[in-house]
Amino acid sequence: MSSVTVRVPAKVNVQLSVGPLREDGFHDLVNVFHAVSIFDEVTAKESEAITVSVSGKWSGQVPVDDSNLAIRAARALAKHAGRGYGADLLIQKDIPVAGGMAGGSADAAGALVACNELWGLGLPFEDLMEIGADLGSDVPFSLLGGTAVGTGRGEQLSELPTGGTFHWVFALADGGLSTARVYAECDRLREASAAEVPWPQLDDSLMEALGTGDAYALGAHLSNDLQEAALSLRPELAPTLEAGRQHGALGAIVSGSGPTCAFLAIDALHARDLARGLTTTGAAHTAVAAHGPVAGATLL
Repeated sequence: MSSVTVRVPAKVNVQLSVGPLREDGFHDLVNVFHAVSIFDEVTAKESEAITVSVSGKWSGQVPVDDSNLAIRAARALAKHAGRGYGADLLIQKDIPVAGGMAGGSADAAGALVACNELWGLGLPFEDLMEIGADLGSDVPFSLLGGTAVGTGRGEQLSELPTGGTFHWVFALADGGLSTARVYAECDRLREASAAEVPWPQLDDSLMEALGTGDAYALGAHLSNDLQEAALSLRPELAPTLEAGRQHGALGAIVSGSGPTCAFLAIDALHARDLARGLTTTGAAHTAVAAHGPVAGATLL
């Protein structure tokens, strides 16, 4: 093949429980990922070297040097295969950058799947998951999709059954938030409070809500231990969350490390009305309706 395109989804964390700071600088997590219908597309074309270019709404915020996670993914795959492959990676960017929706991880997952196909490697999914885990904690879920619980740093995944489709609205903020900075702020706030940090545990009520497809119950059990830190760094997110609740959201939460705010709706019609309400009142400059769960990295 001379060109391969892969579609990769954004994610929202319906539960993100963060344990105490470990000696290695990481935290043990219970992280319930949910893939939603906001997508990037990664196209890999034959080339002598590994390069990347980006188009789409967020293209100006994406690095195209060696720090780009898609480039790192392609190089890691070539190293794993033991050969000096090349690929021109073209990313069509619709997932917000540094928005707490795993956009960079999605692009890495897309590059792994696309280059595996372009180069005719035929590596099994398990190998791609292993390579992805070395690149970042969210990359394996971007490959897997659906709904899953991540433990360890979030990269050890177990699929979770869901009983139906959930409808969401995402309020996209100007500018991003560094994941590392949000975790550092979380640690700072915890140290200042001197309260004991509990070991993260999976919420059984949230599991039941996902399994039965009960949006009302899911909305009542959304949780994110990074939300306080994100609001500390970006206080303007608090009024956005409150506006969503006033417009009837079943649950309102910062997505991952933020600054995207996620709102759970009753159904598709309610999601459209909620998105319209957030933008017309000025609570969000952009609000996007989406649904989940959706598949992970998929060849087109």
